[in-house]
Amino acid sequence: MKARVKNIIFNGSIRALQKWPLVALIVLFAFFSSCSEKDDPQPQKQQPTPYEIDIPYGFPTRLNIPEDNPMTVEGVELGRYLFYDGRLSGRTHPDSLMSCATCHIQANSFECGTDHPEFTGGFTHGLTGKPTPHVMLPLINLIWNENGYLWNGFISEDNPQEHYRNIKDLVWMGVMAEHEMAGDTNRTVELIQSIPGYPELFEKAFGSEQVTMDNISKAVAQFVRTFISANSKFDKYLRGEVQLTASELNGFVLFTTEEGADCFHCHGGAGNPLFTTNLFYNNGKDSLFTGSHEDPRDRYHITGDPQDLGAYKATTLRNIELTGPYMHDGRFDTLDEVIDFYSHHLVWSPFIDPLMHHIANDGVQLTTNEKEDLKAFIKTLRDEDFLTNPDFGPPDARNLKIDI
Repeated sequence: MKARVKNIIFNGSIRALQKWPLVALIVLFAFFSSCSEKDDPQPQKQQPTPYEIDIPYGFPTRLNIPEDNPMTVEGVELGRYLFYDGRLSGRTHPDSLMSCATCHIQANSFECGTDHPEFTGGFTHGLTGKPTPHVMLPLINLIWNENGYLWNGFISEDNPQEHYRNIKDLVWMGVMAEHEMAGDTNRTVELIQSIPGYPELFEKAFGSEQVTMDNISKAVAQFVRTFISANSKFDKYLRGEVQLTASELNGFVLFTTEEGADCFHCHGGAGNPLFTTNLFYNNGKDSLFTGSHEDPRDRYHITGDPQDLGAYKATTLRNIELTGPYMHDGRFDTLDEVIDFYSHHLVWSPFIDPLMHHIANDGVQLTTNEKEDLKAFIKTLRDEDFLTNPDFGPPDARNLKIDI
């Protein structure tokens, strides 16, 4: 149809040219120029490269990747720069720099660790000096977590408030939180926008050089989702690459049996390589949860269900020997103390989780040798490759002149 129209106009233009040569020539030139402009395709922007998650042996195939923030190579790269950049706080003075990595240290399984020179007792504090309400949770295998983030699961797809649903929301919250960066998102956006190199990275990742807090948060979330731990000694054992010692094997049996240490209900096992259900339990730490004993950040304050009083997330046991102190309030400094607690010091309350099968006996009553075997098995979950993977570490920003 278009060709026919052009022919009609062209033939008519030739006849007109015989009558009005100059006018017809101008019209004809303009027509064909406009046709040429319309027919020339506009250059397409290069699309970000999909980032493929290599699912480890035995791991779930279902991944928690929001539809509005797909994984891309460019997004992960940008997120890596932002994760380690102290100017995420929106400040440039050396005393006011704070990044995600200030507290989430790779060598400590992305926690601050018990030997941090500034953060004592597992509690970090922000630029204001105000401590965090609970000890940290590690950033491990979060791409498989569909049951909510933080100790009480406040950040969840089930949260009716759309700005509190996934990992990206933890980023802007960290910028604003008084016990973290105590910043202002507008100031952060303005500062990141002004740093040479960043607009180009945002263009590659999100199609625009315009920096937004939403895209900052999305990029960091993408980077954090790459933190996959799947190469501990126990993983290698399951793949037939190494053998466990007699003590480690006995600890594994204790871990996965109700008659033994009864750990597997909440922390998984060979059938659950995450070593957590990502669910929430009252595990018998306390008996009072109201009045002066009330903690306004337990699971009850999310669900309103009285059976969730005193319930907190079961953390992953991967690299657990590096992530003390333990429990939401950091009450135990060592794994020995934790194992001793579950052996002899459980506290009954009407809200105790039904999976705490040994509550009537105050615990599982492990012997000294059994405790050592259980600890030996738990230590097989240490993943040195995760702790030293250069892809999770600080980027080399020299080529982009982004000094972080």
